[in-house]
Amino acid sequence: MPLKVSSHPLVADSLVGLRDRLTEPDEFRELARKVIMLLLYEATADLPVRHTTVQTPLKEAHATLVEREVVAIPVLRAGLGILGPALELLPRVSVGYIGLERDEETAVARIYYQKLPNLVGKVPLLLDPMLATGGSAAQALDLIKEAGGRDPRMVCVVAAPEGVKVLEERHPEVQIFAAALDEGLNDKMFIVPGLGDFGDRLFGTG
Repeated sequence: MPLKVSSHPLVADSLVGLRDRLTEPDEFRELARKVIMLLLYEATADLPVRHTTVQTPLKEAHATLVEREVVAIPVLRAGLGILGPALELLPRVSVGYIGLERDEETAVARIYYQKLPNLVGKVPLLLDPMLATGGSAAQALDLIKEAGGRDPRMVCVVAAPEGVKVLEERHPEVQIFAAALDEGLNDKMFIVPGLGDFGDRLFGTG
């Protein structure tokens, strides 16, 4: 199964504040940063490495370096809120952008912007905080593969079973790293219990 739900207690603890409807945007942003940072540790645990040496002030020591560059690709706009931890954590990272806008009536997303760097030989990391229907994530992964991306992986905060199923069918090799797998989608295609509209809560526009 491509979905990996974190069992880390710090992820679970921060998720409480993200779910709480009373959490203010500034606290929400800080909790989101913490959760994404922890998920990134898990999502990058198997990155290819090369072994070398480094000279310390005392003697030569064995060293390990990440061999492949990661390309962080947030889905606009909510994905921008989880881009910062990737730039902070990863030693060599470039950034691409995919703009997807959901039709509130049909819940179908349309692509309105894409800007991707060269993906050949790099590890694409799709950043989208909510995996709901799976349609927008599947479209984004289509674009990543068309641009030459191989071994893509996805980081989200909350996933719905419906979205996971779509990615299993359309992109079965993609690993999904999430803080929680929720019950499902309501009649408006929002994740329940979820945590509301991530972008609105992050930027205080709700």
